[in-house]
Amino acid sequence: MESRSAERLETDARLLPTSGAASTVRRVNGVRLHTVEAGAEDAPLVVLLHGFPEFWYSWRQQIDPLVEAGYRVLVPDQRGYNLSDKPTGVRSYRLRDCSRDIAALIASAGYEQAHVVGHDWGGMVAWDLARRQPSTVDRLGIINAPHPDVYRRHLLSNPAQLRRSWYVFCFQLPWLPERLCRMRDFRLLERALSETAAPETFLDDELARYREAWHKAGALTGMLNWYRAAARYPPTLSRERVEAPTMIVWGEDDTALTTELAVDSDQCCATSRLELLPETSHWVQHERPEQLSELLLEWLSATN
Repeated sequence: MESRSAERLETDARLLPTSGAASTVRRVNGVRLHTVEAGAEDAPLVVLLHGFPEFWYSWRQQIDPLVEAGYRVLVPDQRGYNLSDKPTGVRSYRLRDCSRDIAALIASAGYEQAHVVGHDWGGMVAWDLARRQPSTVDRLGIINAPHPDVYRRHLLSNPAQLRRSWYVFCFQLPWLPERLCRMRDFRLLERALSETAAPETFLDDELARYREAWHKAGALTGMLNWYRAAARYPPTLSRERVEAPTMIVWGEDDTALTTELAVDSDQCCATSRLELLPETSHWVQHERPEQLSELLLEWLSATN
């Protein structure tokens, strides 16, 4: 039987009481996205995109440094997550639709383009946005997320990556992944964070916020449908390089993604910088928050 405190925990911008951040809901591309916003409305825009199984809270340690450096920051819960809409059906989670959400989010804030930074699935969305709607992306930041084409090629040709992707195939099953993830108050998802990161990366109070987000009605199926949609509706392969200047930051101790993915993804960019971080897991923004913020600020202010 699941055990859960009767107290409801906030999962909106109230988690950042001293930052000046606020929660808004923006209707974009047919869905409502809960978005944490901070910074001056006329400042250059940075959009931060989380991955699985997180929510906007993934980026909490990068928001203040970016705002203090003079940027406006939007951090949405992507569709299917936390306080954003959770449309039904696997098809609703095609990568092209998720990247259209972000293009529409940028436009809804009154901007023609933004710096876009993504981790994990958020990085996949950022790659797809830069490829499909290049005019919306000024500079691109990718954190432990392979270019979609590179990932597909490696699944077919790299046995090491295929072994690491076992969970992707398990998530294709109906209803059973939801049931397993929900058992013992989301113990499996909690372990997916804490046991693949450096010790004490995810503290108990932080994991409690994640469990609250996973408890939202429809969230678990929405989150898993990203994987199901990727298998059923894979993005079209493209030989075109990403034109937006791109920085790839990669924790080399990632248990789910090989470093070869980062190297090959770098080759998909017209202008790029590759930063490989030793003794760092998949969860770069949690384990190396100050270093990542410094890298992002340096990259976003660059002129080439």
